Amino acid sequence: MQTAPELNDLIRQRQHKFEAYLQRGGQRYPNEAKPNATTAELAARYAAADKETLLGTPTPLYTLCGRVMALRLFGKLLFAQLQDGVGRLQISLSVDGSGAEVFGLFNDCIDLGDWVAVTGRMGRTNKGELTLQVEQFGLLAKCRHPLPDKWHGLEDVEARYRQRYLDMLVNPEVQQVFLTRSRMVSAIRRFLDDQGFVEVETPVLQLQAGGASARPFHTHHNALDLALNLRIAPELFLKRLLVGGMPRVYELSRNFRNEGISTKHNPEFTMLEWYMAFATREAMMQLMEDLLRHVVIHLNGHAQLAYGDHVIDFGKPFTRLTMRESLLTLGGFTEADLATVDALTAAARTKGVEIPSPVSSYGEFFQHCFETLVEPQLIQPTFIMDHPIETSPLTREHPDRPGWTQRAELYIAGREHAEHYSELNDPDDQRARFEAQRKKAQQGDAEAMPFDHDFLHALELGMPPAGGVGLGIDRLAMLLTNQPSIRDVILFPLLRPKAS
Repeated sequence: MQTAPELNDLIRQRQHKFEAYLQRGGQRYPNEAKPNATTAELAARYAAADKETLLGTPTPLYTLCGRVMALRLFGKLLFAQLQDGVGRLQISLSVDGSGAEVFGLFNDCIDLGDWVAVTGRMGRTNKGELTLQVEQFGLLAKCRHPLPDKWHGLEDVEARYRQRYLDMLVNPEVQQVFLTRSRMVSAIRRFLDDQGFVEVETPVLQLQAGGASARPFHTHHNALDLALNLRIAPELFLKRLLVGGMPRVYELSRNFRNEGISTKHNPEFTMLEWYMAFATREAMMQLMEDLLRHVVIHLNGHAQLAYGDHVIDFGKPFTRLTMRESLLTLGGFTEADLATVDALTAAARTKGVEIPSPVSSYGEFFQHCFETLVEPQLIQPTFIMDHPIETSPLTREHPDRPGWTQRAELYIAGREHAEHYSELNDPDDQRARFEAQRKKAQQGDAEAMPFDHDFLHALELGMPPAGGVGLGIDRLAMLLTNQPSIRDVILFPLLRPKAS
């Protein structure tokens, strides 16, 4: 590991090389680079050309722009690896082929990490490696800090998140994670567009942060002298659009929740929500199953996906269980255990479930038992249906099960990925739910939902029966790229400031 004095010496050496380059006629940070090819294009174009063919029929002059990622000097011959964002290609300079001046300038002034433009013709080395034989070059941007010899992955995990640009620079596989995420989002958009949905944008700055039970971030608008909140969910605005006559809408929204940080939670995250008039929870579950199968096949070419030690199969119909059924079959409870809150508490204690004090309600503790005992077992895609009404303040009550709602959550690889609802459109019922949430807020619940009078007014104008969905984009990206932490799929996750 380099000490601070050694590091400072290396930085000074690089600065001296830059100054030497300028003194020998080089241009300072030029802006005229014009590549006419990429490393990937040349590798594909000349994959079948042997050394003799390339010698006998000289190729056109190609200009590549990229970072120098390896350097090897053999007397009057120099090899380097050029990385340009789509691949890597070997380049070479020699006293005879490039000229003593060009060779000497490159050898004396170029460091690992420097951005260069190189122009030359394609050839192969004696070992058969495809190589751009450089005739001219220019320094585009100096890398003034030495690159790490080896980026230590999990040993240096916070540094990787803090300096993601360096992480991506030295670890091409990290960039691939985010390219896959981008392709995933594009596939989702295409699927929903093909289903007749319209993508919309709703406010991030809101007077009331509604649509979920979460603690918001607060801010202030100076010109209006107005206290505002950052969005915790787009739900209530998307439902207003159903009232306004848009029957199928979706939004890929950036949401903000002032809550804890874990491998599954980041205070700033991306959520997909869609709402569909004249649809039910069951229709939403089927649409989600079709969407995820489409995305996995689009990215992988097949419906199976490796994640950790598991192979997740999206080709089979997803399992469907009520939360009650899951506690009976997977949680080890009996019907008698589920009869009352006291019986449930006693049974949960014998299973090692942490008992909150006080137990706020039967429904909330019921869901707590599920999350503790059952959720980690749900590896293959599984819909868990019929949630307690206490944990679902915006969801339609189940017509045959008072106290339970037409809500379903999708679990994959032991964690929740999506929510599905038959949406509540009865304004009187919604008013009562808001009143219950207001009482919880008065009792000190910082995550209780505020009373939204304007949303109630919208419901009173009439919202058609509808189904709704919320899908965590970051968690889905974790699944599709086989990453263990949500920070591995967010380019710049929030971190505590580094101590100076």
